[in-house]
Amino acid sequence: MAFTADSILNKMKEGNFSPLYVLQGDEPFFIDQIASYVEKNALTDAEKSFNQTILYGKDTTLVQVLESARRFPMMAMRQVIIVKEGQDLPDLNRKSSQEMFAQYATTPVPTTVLVICLKNKKLDGRGAAKKAVDKNAVLLDTKKLYDNKIPGWIKTFCKEKNYKIKDRAVNMIAEYIGNDLTRISNELEKLMLNYNEETEITESLISKHIGISREYNVFELQNALGVKDVLKANRIVMYFNENAKSNPFILVVGTLFTYFSKILVVHENYSQNDQSLSKLLGVNPYFVKDYKIAATNYPKLKVLTIIEHLQDADLKAKGIRASLSDDENLKELVFKILH
Repeated sequence: MAFTADSILNKMKEGNFSPLYVLQGDEPFFIDQIASYVEKNALTDAEKSFNQTILYGKDTTLVQVLESARRFPMMAMRQVIIVKEGQDLPDLNRKSSQEMFAQYATTPVPTTVLVICLKNKKLDGRGAAKKAVDKNAVLLDTKKLYDNKIPGWIKTFCKEKNYKIKDRAVNMIAEYIGNDLTRISNELEKLMLNYNEETEITESLISKHIGISREYNVFELQNALGVKDVLKANRIVMYFNENAKSNPFILVVGTLFTYFSKILVVHENYSQNDQSLSKLLGVNPYFVKDYKIAATNYPKLKVLTIIEHLQDADLKAKGIRASLSDDENLKELVFKILH
C-alpha cells in the first residue's frame, strides 16, 4: 500500500510507528523529513543509547540490516534502525537479499522500527520484496513536485512553522530556487531563526537572508519583459552578466521558458475567468492580471517564436549550436524577445 508523506507523519505524531518503512523515489526532502522524525521521536533520549542505530548503505549490507532488525530491544518497547543512503546497499538488488527482504517484509518484527531510505532509486517493481512491502509495510514513493505546485508548498511550509509569507516573496523563492525542496526549506529555516513566529516574510527579508536581489532577479526580469520595459530588462541583464554565479544562464532560460509557456496557456484559455486561469497557470489569482498584460503585449505567434528563441539559446549555452558566451547569449535572447 502506498502512502503520502503527510499521512505517514500524522500517524507518527499520534504515536503510531509501523515496523517497516521503505522511503523511495525522486524527492529526497520527504524521505529525509520522515527519517528525521523517526530519529528524533520514536524513542526517548534514554532509550536511544541502546536501541537506536543509524546505518549508511555504503557501510553495510541489506542482509546485515535485516539480521539487526530481528534483534529485540533492550529495556524499551522498540528498537529503531534507520538506513540512510540505502540506495548504496551493495546487495540491494541481489536475488538472495531480495528474497530475504521479502520474507522479512511479510512478517516484520513488531518491536523494531526499520526505516530504509532509497534516494533517487526504487525497489524493483517486479520483485517479491516490492510486493511484500506494498502489502505489509509502509511504502512512500516520492516524486518531484511540478513547478506550479511549489508556491503552494512554500505557503504550507511557512504556515506549519507559524510564519506568514507574502505572495511576491513566495514567487521570488519559487522562481530563484525552483523545485529543490531541501534547499527551499533550509533557506527558509535559516531566515526564520532571525524572527519570531507570526512574522510576515516579505521580499526584503528574502533579499536580505536568501541572497536574492529584490530588484535584480529573474522574477523581476520576466515582469520587465512582460510589460516590455526595455530599460529595466537591460539593467537586469547587465546585473546578471556581472553576477553570473548568482544568476546562472541555464536557470534564467529555464525560468523564462516556463514564463512564456504560461503566457501561451493564457492565449489558449483567455475566455476563462481569473480563478480558472490561476489554477491552469499554477499561480495566485493576484498574478493573473500580469500574465494577461503580457499576453496582450505578446501575440500568440510572437510567444511561439520566443519559445523557439529560448530553445535555441539553451542549445547554444550547451555548445550544441554555434557557441556564445553566456553574457552574449543573454543579451541576444532578451533583444529577440523584446523586438
